[in-house]
Amino acid sequence: MPLPLGLKLLLAVLVVTAGVCDVLWRRIPNWLTAPALLSGLVINVALGPGRAPGGKQAAAGAGLAFLVYFGLYLLAGKGAGDVKLMAAVGAIVGWKNWLAIFVFSSLLGGVIALALALAKNRLRQTLFNMGVILWELAHLRSPARRHEELRIESARALTLPHGAVVALGCLFFLGSGWLAGS
Repeated sequence: MPLPLGLKLLLAVLVVTAGVCDVLWRRIPNWLTAPALLSGLVINVALGPGRAPGGKQAAAGAGLAFLVYFGLYLLAGKGAGDVKLMAAVGAIVGWKNWLAIFVFSSLLGGVIALALALAKNRLRQTLFNMGVILWELAHLRSPARRHEELRIESARALTLPHGAVVALGCLFFLGSGWLAGS
């Protein structure tokens, strides 16, 4: 579903600001995400389906993003700011567009994480940690509870500011023409 220019601009301002905040301070502030979530819902309701995703699609986008990212938060794989950022993105773009943004962000994040692991000479440890994560999840346990290096707040963890990755995913999505309908 193509988005009107106003929603595209709201999305771009939100994710670029969140990305910069996450890189500089490793936090995504509530003063940014809460108004963006509310604005996305209100604008989509006001414009209605056809000219924008509409209120139902926006609410479903926020809800889907919250459920996916809250699950990751409970596993200590994402911070609370990441949850709120993606819920706001979902409210702005609707659930279908959010799924595409989620895929773009995940793929870009994987490539960036691989490059970071290589640059820090931690590829072997990172691959081992991925095995530990899969093992723990297969046994319905939180990987971060038993392995300090897998906690995002741990000094031993190799972390990546996810807000910046989401920003890149959203900007790639906006630039790809998906939202322009072309």
